[in-house]
Amino acid sequence: MFDAPFDDLAMIIAIVAFLIAIKASSQAAELRRRLNTLEGMLYAQRQVQPPPVQDQVQEQAPSPATTAPEPPPLAPESEPTPAPVADHMAPPPLEPSSPPPLPAREPGFEERLGTRWVVWIGGLALALGGFFMVRYSIEAGLVGPGVRVFLGGVFALALLGAGEWTRRKESISTIQALPIANIPAILTAAGTAVAFATVYAAYALYGFLVPATAFVLLGLVALGTLAAALLHGPALAGLGVVGAFATPVLVSSDKPDYWALYIYLAIVTAASFGLARIRLWRWLAVTTIVFAVLWIFPGLDTGEFQVAPHAFHAIAGFVLATLLVVCGFMFGPTIEDGQIEPVSSSALGAYLFGAMLIVLSSAHADLALIAFTLLVGATLFIAWRAEAAAGALGAAAATVFIVFAEWAVRANPDMLVLPGGPMPGIGPTATDSAVTLHLVMAALFAVGFGIAGFFAQGRSNSAIIPVVWSAAGVATPIAIVVALYARIAHLDRSIPFAILAVLLAAAFGAATETLTRRETRPGLAISTALFATGTLSALALALTFALEKGWLTIALALMSLGTAWIAMQRPIPFLRWLAAIFAGLVTARIGYDPRIVGDAVGATPIFNWLLWGYGLPSASFWAASMFLRRRSDDAPLRMVEAAAILFTALLAFMEVRHLATGGDMIAAPSLLEAGLQVCVALAMAIGLERLRLRSRSIVHNVGAAVLTAIAGFISLFGLLFLENPLLWRIDVGGAVFNLLLLCYALPAVLMLLLAHAVVGERGKVYANTIAGAALLFALSYLTLEIRRFYHGPFLTSGETTGAEQYTYSIGWLAFGVVLLGIGILVNSERARLASAVVIALTILKAFVIDMSTLTGVYRALSFMCLGIVLVAIGWLYQRILFRRQVPPPVQQTSM
Repeated sequence: MFDAPFDDLAMIIAIVAFLIAIKASSQAAELRRRLNTLEGMLYAQRQVQPPPVQDQVQEQAPSPATTAPEPPPLAPESEPTPAPVADHMAPPPLEPSSPPPLPAREPGFEERLGTRWVVWIGGLALALGGFFMVRYSIEAGLVGPGVRVFLGGVFALALLGAGEWTRRKESISTIQALPIANIPAILTAAGTAVAFATVYAAYALYGFLVPATAFVLLGLVALGTLAAALLHGPALAGLGVVGAFATPVLVSSDKPDYWALYIYLAIVTAASFGLARIRLWRWLAVTTIVFAVLWIFPGLDTGEFQVAPHAFHAIAGFVLATLLVVCGFMFGPTIEDGQIEPVSSSALGAYLFGAMLIVLSSAHADLALIAFTLLVGATLFIAWRAEAAAGALGAAAATVFIVFAEWAVRANPDMLVLPGGPMPGIGPTATDSAVTLHLVMAALFAVGFGIAGFFAQGRSNSAIIPVVWSAAGVATPIAIVVALYARIAHLDRSIPFAILAVLLAAAFGAATETLTRRETRPGLAISTALFATGTLSALALALTFALEKGWLTIALALMSLGTAWIAMQRPIPFLRWLAAIFAGLVTARIGYDPRIVGDAVGATPIFNWLLWGYGLPSASFWAASMFLRRRSDDAPLRMVEAAAILFTALLAFMEVRHLATGGDMIAAPSLLEAGLQVCVALAMAIGLERLRLRSRSIVHNVGAAVLTAIAGFISLFGLLFLENPLLWRIDVGGAVFNLLLLCYALPAVLMLLLAHAVVGERGKVYANTIAGAALLFALSYLTLEIRRFYHGPFLTSGETTGAEQYTYSIGWLAFGVVLLGIGILVNSERARLASAVVIALTILKAFVIDMSTLTGVYRALSFMCLGIVLVAIGWLYQRILFRRQVPPPVQQTSM
């Protein structure tokens, strides 16, 4: 019940705060203006200060032409004395310096609010007022459709007339308009937006106009907007374009007519592109492209999706962009040869993206596929004629791959019939027309991109143009072959596709051989390397298609190795990145299926598919990193080194899991697996620590730290908690050679070696932490082994006796003494500190546990042994480590 008063109070406070802010901003602006004025006056005074006194005396002296200079008193009469240099050179007259112009005053908040913001908001409000008045009249039923259209036209004419009147008024009165708040331009923009809405409503909503009349009227409004923008500048262009594209949203219908919508948008797009071309406004072209592509989305996800009007919209926009936006083609702006113009390329790429969306949303309808094919072919033709649009080749290749990849994902075994016989998979029989159309498209795209990419070499004086052509010519056929293989052969073994890949490799090899014999041209070396890489890629695919699907991982890894070798022979930066990209693809491949071949890993320990699936890529990446390191240490090298470390670690971890679970890769973890994982991680960390001292690679450095962290994580949560035989019923095995030796003693030794490897190379805390973990695991092994002696293979069974407690104390004490002896022999402070820690734990156990649990002789022996050892340790420290030197006696001399 108190909501309304509080809302009113909050509104009053907000208004007061706003007024106070405006006043404060105005005062700050006034102070800034006064400060700028004072600074200007001070600068002017410094410029007009009088010259020094000596200069004034020289100016008042008589000139050499009227008064002869007197010789010095000591000069001989026979020798004429030369006149001083200052007497022959009259000083230039002093011109009064005019004060510099005062710096321009920055407008304050109040000025911005009154001269700019209110103008923008007012223009937007006028346009929206017209739109919302029409909507209100429709909802309330105030006036009929004819009156609504008439009033909308009158309002549009009034706004246009007001804009033209204010423009002429300012021109007559020589009032300079603000470029960013031009009142005539904003009024005219609002009028054109209302005119667009009125004509569109008369055609699409009420049916007053036939399509031809609506087309003519909309064209006239678009041309009027174009002419007005030429007079009023970019403000009208921006607001007019936004209003024109927003009109179908504000004045909409329950049953949209996509043909009327896209005809209207085609006219608006033509007008906007024409204005952008005349005024060379790149921002207007980009804005138009963005809005036009966004208008493809309506209707894509509906059940009544109409392919024809959407395809018309994509084709019309593509044609208009080709005619008016693409530089160096038809009516587009001029540009120097050999340059890729971003707007030209992105315009074609944007409409290709829209055509791709139409194909995917229509489930690869025939009309959508034909439209997409025409646009891709047109892109190749335009890029061939206009080098400014060569960047669109990447978009064309990407959209082609996405279309075929999505088609492959939709694969249904019932749609294809693979004939039997000695060579299954030879020529599938299509059961629907889409398959045949896709195959025809695939052939056209592969041949078109490949041939154009080859013959484009040597046509340009720029290096980037032929490289783009060759990259598209190599990547697109390979991507299409992979997509067809996934669709038709379902990623299974296929001899026909292997033959097709071999033919593709032969074509790329012939292109490589031909290009190597040509004279040197810009970009030829990189293009030759790309075709050579395509040859390797196609051969690797042939191997993948002919063999089992697990060889795909190996083939991609070998492609990385081959590319790295080519990069060593030809120092081309792109090849280094290509080797890294192949390594990334292999990594993504194992992310999809870590077992490489699914359930067909095999049951043989070590020698199974994991060894080939992870071992061969690991070896390939290590060799590739060696080749790449010979040139430089850059990002591609680090990516390949990271892949080498990753695959080596995964090989070890996956083989350990396969061994510990008997081949069941999804079984629950065990103590054996956790212990082996820790040992493997520590061993690899030690190796990387040694390797990084020679390579100084940041990847080796980070890899060693990550493996150490993994070992620590598994040790803490796996060996000490989740798989601890003291907490869970786990069979640890025999008396000496058991899981305790493998899972606790061996990790302790490896941790000690790792701590020794990082001493002096990493921080002291880092090394001491690893050494502390080694001490913890050594003490854990000793404790668990004593318990194994008393309880058998299951450490959780039975009660703890006094003899067992006494054995723990003796064992810990002996372990501390051994550590102390080692520290004394090798002069290791770390070993002596570890001994102190173990003995301190033994003392704590004696006073906390032994005193309360042991009885009789065991309690006495426990404390007696502890006392003897402590005394002995004190004696060792006093006599050996910190031996005091007795000072010699002072001899007293007699007087």
